[in-house]
Amino acid sequence: MIDKRLVFSAAFFMIVSSQQVFAQKTQLLIARNSVGKLQAAIANKKDQKAKMSILNEGIKASELTAADSKTRKYPETWAIKSYLSSYIALLDSDQNNSNKYYDLTLKAIDTAKRFENYEDNSGLIAAANYNVNIKKQQKGNVAYANKDFGAAYNYLKEVSDFFPKDTILAINAALSAEGNKNDNAAFDYYQRAKDNGVRNPVVFQRLAVIYKNRQDTDKAIRTLEEGLSANPYNTMLNNDYINILLDTEKYTEAKQVLEGTLKVETRSKLLYYLYGYLHQKSTNMGTAELAYNKSLAIDKNYFDAMYQLGLVYLNQGNDALVPEHKDVAKYSSFINRAEVILVQAHEAKPKDKATINLLIEIYTRKNRFDRVQELKAQLDEF
Repeated sequence: MIDKRLVFSAAFFMIVSSQQVFAQKTQLLIARNSVGKLQAAIANKKDQKAKMSILNEGIKASELTAADSKTRKYPETWAIKSYLSSYIALLDSDQNNSNKYYDLTLKAIDTAKRFENYEDNSGLIAAANYNVNIKKQQKGNVAYANKDFGAAYNYLKEVSDFFPKDTILAINAALSAEGNKNDNAAFDYYQRAKDNGVRNPVVFQRLAVIYKNRQDTDKAIRTLEEGLSANPYNTMLNNDYINILLDTEKYTEAKQVLEGTLKVETRSKLLYYLYGYLHQKSTNMGTAELAYNKSLAIDKNYFDAMYQLGLVYLNQGNDALVPEHKDVAKYSSFINRAEVILVQAHEAKPKDKATINLLIEIYTRKNRFDRVQELKAQLDEF
């Protein structure tokens, strides 16, 4: 005799099992359909509220499939979960929730890749990876704005590595590395930007600085020349180029660059000053005087030009006393000019000791010992 209770139990078990399988497949189907709905919403430029509604429905189903003992073994489950989570991380205005789903996306991607046949869902995983890197970029930008350069670099270098042809990302990673005192890493990312055709003068400027810090002035000079080729007469690059030529005593080349630049840039007090300085070093005092005066015509309080012009007048005065063509009147004229301009320099920068010492020398020559004592007293105050 058949025990009817056993028949009933078996039938009940079969019904329950079939219901569970149906529920599993239903949740996976909902999650899968959410992917299609979201893609359609993006294509149709639906607003954020509509997208988040789709995502909330889909992620709920996705989390159920990820928790189920059977569907959690499907690579598709984790691929969908990574995809939907990555969009919540990007779109949710609640930063805590956004960061939560950013972390869940990383875990879901990692889980999906552990399956041998995860490539079947590689499109979803690739899209999730793309979104993760956009989120990393946002995090990196926020960290940089907060001056947390270490965190900014860690995020932005990964984004740049993911998008290696993007020159802006490479520059941002380099800037973060510099902020973190990591010049070697900064060099690598500036170089990446340069190799990918960037024309931004900052890249050439920063690479040149790093080369210079490495004592490789030849490469620094070549880098600045490349930058000027891409950005003719750029002020930052041009000034750095002239300065490095001066630092390496390439005076002829520096003079040629200045002459060419001053034909285009006629309102730069610094360029006229440097041009005057070069001619002063070459003992061409007449041209140096003209250049310094042009610099002062642009900025009458430019201390460096006033100081150097004072030296020019002193040198010219000394030359006037050379025995073979001694000219006392000319000497007095140049000493008076030196006094006038150095007094102005002293007024512009009262605590500059070099200026005070030159004035002491002038007043000593003029037997103005009252002024000498005043100036020496000023020196004693510093």
